[in-house]
Amino acid sequence: MKKFLIVGLGNIGPKYENTRHNIGFKVLDYIAKEENLDWETAKLGDITTYKFKGRSFILLKPNTYMNLSGKAVKYWMEKEKVDKENILVVTDDLNLPFGTFRIKPKGSSGGHNGLQNIQDTFSSGAFPRFRFGISDAFSKGRQVDYVLGEWTAEEESVMIERVPKAMEAIKSFGMAGINNTMNTFNGN
Repeated sequence: MKKFLIVGLGNIGPKYENTRHNIGFKVLDYIAKEENLDWETAKLGDITTYKFKGRSFILLKPNTYMNLSGKAVKYWMEKEKVDKENILVVTDDLNLPFGTFRIKPKGSSGGHNGLQNIQDTFSSGAFPRFRFGISDAFSKGRQVDYVLGEWTAEEESVMIERVPKAMEAIKSFGMAGINNTMNTFNGN
């Protein structure tokens, strides 16, 4: 069975639960709910496995906080023997319009501390990532407040459609490969 490690980036605890920075957790929680999966608290994170058409999607929510995500990703990648190209890191992105997807096989951190820590851990940016646009609708000097702020009612209403679409993109990553997934979901 082909294995994929799907990592949702976020911060643990109720204080961060509904924040923009936790979109990775939100997407994985949605998949777990839709597929009746139970999370297990294990080493360096909460984990569950979703099996679909001969594929095993290992869902990971690191409990290391955003800025130290690399340790959890590396540990579970090695423990589960998942190839780096079969990892997909789901994260927020200030540089994309709200609700827009950008899936890439590699890249820079773009100033995102969670991605930067994973890159530092791997000594490489060559791992797939799924950036979920949260927009840059904040005033100068208010970036931290914005990403750690909760979704507005308007954003929540859009999320009802975007989070299920993110689940489709993750399934596509495992079933159709990254190139087909990029062609189908990027910019949408």
